[in-house]
Amino acid sequence: MSAESSAAQSSPVELERAMLLDAEAKGGVAKLSVWAKLSGPGWLQSAITLGGGSLGSSLFLGILAGYSFLWLQVLAMFCGVVMLGAIGYVTLSTGERPFGLVNRQINPVLGWSWALATMAANIVWCLPQFSLAEAAISQNLIPGLADQKAVSCGVLLLVAICVTMLYDSGGKGLKIYENCLRIMVAVVVLSFFGVAVKLLIGGGVDLGQLFSGLIPDLSLISNPAPALAAFVQETGVHASHWHDLIVDKQRDVMVSAAATAVGINMTFLFPYSLLRKGWDRHFRGLSLFDLATGMAIPFILATGCVVVASASSFHAKPAEEITQYWPAQAEKIDGKLKGDFEGLLIQVVQSDNPGMKKDDARKQIESLPAADIQLASMLANRDVLLLSKALAPLTGDFVANYLFGLGVVAMALSTITILMLISGFTFCEVFGFPHGSTYHRIGAMLPAVGVLGPFIWKKAAAYLVVPTSVFGMALLPIAYLTFLLLMNNKSVLGDDLPRGRSRIIWNLLMGFAFALSTIGAGWVVWSKSGWKGVGFVVALIVAALVVHVMKKPDAVVASDNDA
Repeated sequence: MSAESSAAQSSPVELERAMLLDAEAKGGVAKLSVWAKLSGPGWLQSAITLGGGSLGSSLFLGILAGYSFLWLQVLAMFCGVVMLGAIGYVTLSTGERPFGLVNRQINPVLGWSWALATMAANIVWCLPQFSLAEAAISQNLIPGLADQKAVSCGVLLLVAICVTMLYDSGGKGLKIYENCLRIMVAVVVLSFFGVAVKLLIGGGVDLGQLFSGLIPDLSLISNPAPALAAFVQETGVHASHWHDLIVDKQRDVMVSAAATAVGINMTFLFPYSLLRKGWDRHFRGLSLFDLATGMAIPFILATGCVVVASASSFHAKPAEEITQYWPAQAEKIDGKLKGDFEGLLIQVVQSDNPGMKKDDARKQIESLPAADIQLASMLANRDVLLLSKALAPLTGDFVANYLFGLGVVAMALSTITILMLISGFTFCEVFGFPHGSTYHRIGAMLPAVGVLGPFIWKKAAAYLVVPTSVFGMALLPIAYLTFLLLMNNKSVLGDDLPRGRSRIIWNLLMGFAFALSTIGAGWVVWSKSGWKGVGFVVALIVAALVVHVMKKPDAVVASDNDA
């Protein structure tokens, strides 16, 4: 028996390595076939990114801008694959855990910022998951629980905790639970795909607008989508107010969609999932293929179909409940939809009368021009029950209601569980505790505060994904800068440091991704926090520079001469 055959039988990873090396020697179809067979961590990333956040962001992209932002999630996912590919390259080349590597070789400020930002993102992103799941239960699946939020949230939290505690031990029951969630998520994703195909075949989609939506249109950063712009002009004296409001909502949803494509917590998880599989430098090509086929393609297809379905059902169309019942039977309108609709009209009244109290402004909204009322009914945030109608063209209203509800609960529970696992893992990594220990379980409980989401967020539950994802976007450049520095550090990579054309390509792609994330984060920090946010960023940069200057010379990033 050859040495290679003997090694291949010693462990699963040795067998995988032997298969990989043999396939790469043959090249072509043989290599792709083995890559497809051995893929794994990319599909785990896909399970995270195809959660309630990406679903909600995609739905609101379609509502606000129609097909105009189809390019956005493609671009965000491309940047995410580049950066995850980079951290994967470093991890597989060195075989070291990135958190300690960054602290030792790059900058402890960046390392700790990356880890703490991941912890914060895990906690914050749990808020909309509980809100989405509770809304789906009380609105779509069991309307009788509408006044029993504590019951719904308690059950959701109990399930999430039990599953998280069982993950280390595994078992048949856990696999059944995971498979059930995967099936429900897959059914919803395939249903949105079916809606998109049916609309395309039936002529319900303008192909010209669809394809133009794949081309970046930067004018939408400062202007409403064309269909809404026409209605804005009809409002006359209030056109400026509506213009600014829509643009602000569009920017928030753009940032939300970009942040949920590849979140900062995913950047912390991915390298450790590679190490857990026992992969090394021989698997670097496979890891990129894994990201592209296991994460990027499913995400782009799924979110694209959600945007198409949402745009065809809701974009530039008044909410049916509002047109049917307001104002004569306003009590029949869903409370959150009615509150958001009237809130938009109150803002219009207050724009004419600065300083007017809300209660006084509320008395005047019925006297506003029809154009303002119509536009407000288009922009009011739909909640889960109304959003389920996006599936109606394929399944009908009744099936769409339950299918969408089950899918949302499955996506939310899956995401909550993974967020709790990442939190426990990050907690142990930061404090040096052993993984799988009691400390891991303590850290995993931190995101459980997200159960308060349904109680502290009084607006449409589905829209909570937007502000929480905006927060996540503000943290993303920390991870991207860290990876950029790692890929140019000779003391980290040694002979594996990319050279020549390869190094130029890596740096161009990573620089592009870092620049886009920084622009998005900069807008978030300035628009949401003003000078306080700027001051925090400056303080972080100064701290990183001070630590960098104080570091030993052998930890300084390699120069081009070193390469």
